[in-house]
Amino acid sequence: MVWAAALLLRLASVLAAAAAATPDALPGCQAKCGNVTIPYPFGIGEGCFMEGFDITCNNSVPYLSDGNIDVVEIQLSEGLLVVNQFKAFDCYSEDGKDNSYNKPSINITGLPYKFSDSRNKFMAVGCDTVAYLWDDDSGLQTGCFTLCNNTRNIPLGTCSGIGCCQTPIPKGLTNFEVVIDSTMNHTNCWGFNPCSYGFLADEGWLNFSVSSFSNLSNVTNVPVTLDWAIGDRTCEEASTSSTAFACKDKHSRCLNSTNGPGYRCNCLEGFEGNPYIEDGCRGNASSLEAPLLLTRGAFGLVFLIILCSWLYWIIKKKRLIELKQKFFEKNGGLLLRQQVSSLEGGAPATRMFTMEELEMATGNYKESRILGQGGAGTVYKGILRDQAVVAIKKSKITNDDEIEQFINEVVVLSHINHRNVVKLLGCCLETRVPLLVYEFVPNGTLSHHIHDEDRKASLSLEARLRIAAEIAGALAYLHSAASIPIIHRDVKSSNVLLDDNYTAKISDFGVSRLVPFDLKGLTSLVRGTFGYLDPEYFHTAQFTDKSDVYSFGVILVELLTGEKPVASTRSAECRNLAMHFQSCLKDGRLFQILEDRVVNEGSPELLAAVAKLAKHCLSLMGEERPAMKEVAMELEGLRRFHQHPWIKENEEEGEILLKGAECPTARGMLGEDDSSVHVMQPFDIMR
Repeated sequence: MVWAAALLLRLASVLAAAAAATPDALPGCQAKCGNVTIPYPFGIGEGCFMEGFDITCNNSVPYLSDGNIDVVEIQLSEGLLVVNQFKAFDCYSEDGKDNSYNKPSINITGLPYKFSDSRNKFMAVGCDTVAYLWDDDSGLQTGCFTLCNNTRNIPLGTCSGIGCCQTPIPKGLTNFEVVIDSTMNHTNCWGFNPCSYGFLADEGWLNFSVSSFSNLSNVTNVPVTLDWAIGDRTCEEASTSSTAFACKDKHSRCLNSTNGPGYRCNCLEGFEGNPYIEDGCRGNASSLEAPLLLTRGAFGLVFLIILCSWLYWIIKKKRLIELKQKFFEKNGGLLLRQQVSSLEGGAPATRMFTMEELEMATGNYKESRILGQGGAGTVYKGILRDQAVVAIKKSKITNDDEIEQFINEVVVLSHINHRNVVKLLGCCLETRVPLLVYEFVPNGTLSHHIHDEDRKASLSLEARLRIAAEIAGALAYLHSAASIPIIHRDVKSSNVLLDDNYTAKISDFGVSRLVPFDLKGLTSLVRGTFGYLDPEYFHTAQFTDKSDVYSFGVILVELLTGEKPVASTRSAECRNLAMHFQSCLKDGRLFQILEDRVVNEGSPELLAAVAKLAKHCLSLMGEERPAMKEVAMELEGLRRFHQHPWIKENEEEGEILLKGAECPTARGMLGEDDSSVHVMQPFDIMR
């Protein structure tokens, strides 16, 4: 075994010595600019680059063809390009005056590049910071915000939402600008953080800490990673054209781009170099001495491989068992067992799935199996061994303090059996992050059926009222009938799923919280979604069950109007749908904003009553909003009125419900001097 190992070492040295220098650029072309290597298909000067990949070298600094974006590194085999971009910032003086502001934009549209969704994250840094990444052409809006009054709770080395927050970007992004703002002009944190910062950057670039607040003021450029590809055809399409096919070397292979159209080339295993140049891939073994050494050491090598493989398999299996146990304990498995065993009433225990079961169910978490992604994790479609179709959520746990809350959520949800709440089937705790297994709901989200161009006006008024009543009933159950009250905290139309019968099911409890009966609410870092966020919760950081009522009110307005919660197409003061709706009610313009199908299918009395209910849910003061149980009961009454308007089971109750709803305008229906009408202050985070 010793002499076989010596032969292997000798062979390795031969391989290293025999590796020939491989070309980077075309013959006669400049191969470097400063300390950056410029490999073909990139190039400097006429005839040295493939179309779209020209580089300008100015004072030993390489730039993309437009001359405004400087290049840091080109990775040929990975299809990556690292460039610099400016950061956005907004700085204030101690008295809250805006001292300096920068709103950068970057546009690579028309070039063979896309911002890498796997390598980059949009980040916001500051203790009074609202940052948006905005692509007006595609309508993309994504961002996050952070609030903190001191540095005591700011974590080190992680951008988890306190002082620093981050969010992923979609595939295919080529153009954006960064908009940044604050809520209190940094007056509460000016002593240690006078500025807000926002930027798209390589995920591993920022090692966040308190010192980042001051260090970022000295940083001009931020590294961003781009994916690049050849052309707009697949490998199969491009390979049929021998002259235009970019993979020139016979020892190369073609790989389809994973971020938009096009393809790239790589040298085959055992070869290295530039696959875009003829004879650019060189073998890394000697054709003389290496075969001789391999022949002489064949038997010893086979024995060594078998022995090492056997030892490796044993060690790997042992480490895997130890790692599973470590993750199980870290993810709260012992606590889960304890809490489940202590429950009374004979409720079935949560099913514990194995890591291997869920890997097989998702095809090892293939990208094609992704159903959706959000702040709480990624959801995959899975098929279990018994052919049952499930949804598997890979949770995001960044703080050990969240483990106990996660376990409490599993325990409670595993014992909820409500037809309008997505059923939790089980979990897996022996992986790095916990995995939750839910029933699969096949018909997409409510948001899809309301807002997508091909689905607009697809839901009848009867279906909308039924779906609203189902959502309200489920939230009422969570608030008042569950074993421990649950506040969802992220109620929105994209978190409502529809099954084959268009039955509503509330999902995504990733930021939900359990609230003991003796507490009316809890205080936490503000979480939620723009357009649905309770203004009172935003200003006080205290959430209650009435925060869910406000978010439900926004969904009810979506169902009535067919409009999105936040839309740049509306004027600045009406960009927020809740504010726009309130304004139309006050001015007697209700029927101008209702969707045509809703107006055609509903009587003025019914629509006035539903609008009035939505208005009460959207009251600025939480105490003025109805409880979800009251909302559910009223919606059921309105459904019966819509289905059988000629039946008056309780005439007095009907008169009270529809009082003031006889006039054809919203002003007449709701009354100009209705004391419960409040004009919302705009929650506008854009400048």
